[in-house]
Amino acid sequence: MHSPGSSPDTVSSGNPRIEDLLKDFVSRAGELLQSQERMAGLLEAVVAVAEDLSLDAVLERVVQSACRLLHARYGALGVIGDDHALSHFITVGIDGELARQIGPLPTGHGVLGLLISDPRPLRLHDLRKHPESYGFPQHHPPMQSFLGVPVRVRDTVFGNLYLTEKEGGGDFTEEDEGLAIALAAAAGVAIENAKLYDDARRRARWLEACMDVSGLMLGSDRDYTAGGLDPIAARALQESESKLALIVAPAVSGPGYIVAGAAGERAAAFSGAVLCLEAPELQDVLAGGEPVMLENPAGVFDGIDVGGGLGPLLAVALSTQGAHHGLLLLARDPGDLRYARTDIEMGAVFGSHVALALELARVHRLREELLVFTDRDRIARDLHDLVIQRLFAAGLSVQSLTRFTKDELATERIRNITGELDEAIRSLRDTIYSLKSSSGETELLSGRIRRVARSSAKSMPFTPRLTLTGPVDAVTPDKADNVVAVVSEGLSNAIRHSGADAIAVSVAVIKGRVTVVITDNGSGFDDSLERNGLANLEDRARMLDGQCTITTAPDAGTSVEWSVPL
Repeated sequence: MHSPGSSPDTVSSGNPRIEDLLKDFVSRAGELLQSQERMAGLLEAVVAVAEDLSLDAVLERVVQSACRLLHARYGALGVIGDDHALSHFITVGIDGELARQIGPLPTGHGVLGLLISDPRPLRLHDLRKHPESYGFPQHHPPMQSFLGVPVRVRDTVFGNLYLTEKEGGGDFTEEDEGLAIALAAAAGVAIENAKLYDDARRRARWLEACMDVSGLMLGSDRDYTAGGLDPIAARALQESESKLALIVAPAVSGPGYIVAGAAGERAAAFSGAVLCLEAPELQDVLAGGEPVMLENPAGVFDGIDVGGGLGPLLAVALSTQGAHHGLLLLARDPGDLRYARTDIEMGAVFGSHVALALELARVHRLREELLVFTDRDRIARDLHDLVIQRLFAAGLSVQSLTRFTKDELATERIRNITGELDEAIRSLRDTIYSLKSSSGETELLSGRIRRVARSSAKSMPFTPRLTLTGPVDAVTPDKADNVVAVVSEGLSNAIRHSGADAIAVSVAVIKGRVTVVITDNGSGFDDSLERNGLANLEDRARMLDGQCTITTAPDAGTSVEWSVPL
């Protein structure tokens, strides 16, 4: 015991055990306070991570909160892609200029790749001395202490959280590791929610695009089945976050697919292009199958300069109820992310909406044409059955008046009137034939060519040999008229001037061009002589941006090759 007059200092200095207990109490109180502060920091970090529903914002907040909570100078979050490499790499502590100097972001080698293959927490005293270390690229800041933990979304490893350079120069502690694991678990929940939110938002935007393009195509008098689908391609480009969007449709004549709509910075390279689309991976989707994604689409655009190449390509069929209208092709730059499952699924929905709108527009146009043709048939029938018959009867009545007069002037007037009535009847019949012809009963180009060849052969002891190659009957009417004129003129020249006993005519539609070749084994001619008929063929070719080549020599026959683009 101490005397009543003893001071507290005397008591403290006189009992070492009490002094040790006080020091231990103060130390534990400090540790408790520090733990409480760190738990408060963890809760604050968890709340910060969950503040935003955007996936990119959530990933950024995860890294920022981890650096602030664990006092790390640098932090990063690597997202693992489908190929088990890093598809995203979000960093904190390295500014944009330094990142540009360092170069490409890591893809998942070295220690970063170790966490991908073995997703367990990893603490290192010196990152550079680990056996798996790859070293740092030029301009990369020095990093020593390291802490990495996996970020799990449900039972799947979404990515890894990396922290380096503990403030104060020390190592990351076991307590730091526990806090990082807890933050990663909370981040996994926030990331899952953000992914679901992003997925729902993207699907909603795609559905809105489907409604907009359907309304645009069905609410306009424009014939979208004939091309002009650039606005539709532009909407697909926007929703898919692509760099190029093409809508290709089967060519009307010849093989291949024409570009009916294009959008993006490189769309100009595809203006008026005809694509072969012979890549084996595209054959199923060309037949209306499921969407296909190609990592390297170089073979799809053979012969077209796309400037720097293209990255992932998504091909979607424009198909509905057995009606195939072509493909929607979406492409990104080399090195860009692959298309997500949401884009693939909703791209197919978008394609079916476009195909349905095209099919409805086609049916609507056919129905309108049918109404017009039906009306023309009715008018032609009425003209024939009513008007012509009445005119004919009136003509007979007028003509019968000649029996009641002997006046030459009156008789002449009666003949003039009946002549006018006959002319009116002929005009009406021509109008009837014109109405029926415009109702779709037009002669095919192949039939017109054969008729010209047969007509020309009537004055010869032999028949010209005729060869037709490719979809000749698909040639547009304006080009078809010129083809018939060229065949007629060429045959006429060969028959009248060559003296040949064999003439061959070939008409071919190949690779977007129609070509007429007329050859004979006649006497030929001096190329310097005047040739009015052949000059007409050259003029026709020139007006249609084509070419006409005439090969001849005395006693060597003549060959005329006339070719124009479709």
